[in-house]
Amino acid sequence: MTAERMVPTPQGDARLVTHRARTPVATLVLTHGAGGGIDAADLVALAAALPKHGISVTLVEMPWRVAGKKLAPRPELIDQAYRIVLTAVKPRTPLVVGGRSAGARSACRVGAEHGAAGVVALAFPLHPPGKPDSSRIEELERAGVPALVVQGERDPFGTPEEFPADVDLAVVPSADHALRVPKKAPVTQEEAHAIVVEAVLEWIVREVVGIS
Repeated sequence: MTAERMVPTPQGDARLVTHRARTPVATLVLTHGAGGGIDAADLVALAAALPKHGISVTLVEMPWRVAGKKLAPRPELIDQAYRIVLTAVKPRTPLVVGGRSAGARSACRVGAEHGAAGVVALAFPLHPPGKPDSSRIEELERAGVPALVVQGERDPFGTPEEFPADVDLAVVPSADHALRVPKKAPVTQEEAHAIVVEAVLEWIVREVVGIS
């Protein structure tokens, strides 16, 4: 079952699209990156697949996207909107907060304070492209709760090899920052999305449901 509602924030309304599991055991809230929306293929794949396995998924379209703007505001305003959204989300099951790219960074910064049992970071932007010395690893390390990073093998914002060894990491072969794979990749795009879904599902069951 899918439900939609708007949540007011100082920046305008955020749109929440919830895909409910019939008998939920966990709730995953995900938001998009700085330049995309909740129609990102990996977010759509997770929202379609996880409810069948007992995990409700809420996709959060941030106010600037609802208003038709293409570029995100500064990080503190992203966090402000996400905090208000998470205050409005009151699941009866363990909460996992996440997002892709800039949304993943925000989830790391605000998830723990809203009672999240874990963070899912899709395509975590470890550094700006070509600037490996400008690391954002502290945001991930300070999440305060267990975190899963799902990273493309050839992501210019940080390849899997650039993350510390103790990061819980799922790698999508040949994938870029959008978790897209080229036509000649060893996996198809459908298989790449299946890897994302399986990794997130297995991790939530193990790290969140298993200890609730």
